[in-house]
Amino acid sequence: LQTDSSTAKNLIDKATPRHSHFTQVAEIRQRLNRDWTVRIEHVFREANFAADYLASLGHSRSIGVHTLDRPDTKLLYWLFFDRVGGVTPRFVRS
Repeated sequence: LQTDSSTAKNLIDKATPRHSHFTQVAEIRQRLNRDWTVRIEHVFREANFAADYLASLGHSRSIGVHTLDRPDTKLLYWLFFDRVGGVTPRFVRS
């Protein structure tokens, strides 16, 4: 599982029951503990446009866990772009 949010990764790894979003984190942890192996890693958004697209999609939805039954057309495009190794420059202000 790749995320461009180091904050989200840290929440999944370290959030305690006192955290305001612990209910959502607990749901995520419950899904991760199913009978499969999941590794969570932080990547820059330029390395994973599909993750960036999903994060943007998440901002338009209510707080909670949302499941996609199948990827929409835009997500399929970004999955293909990431798979073939599409590259874009990262601009950083100095």
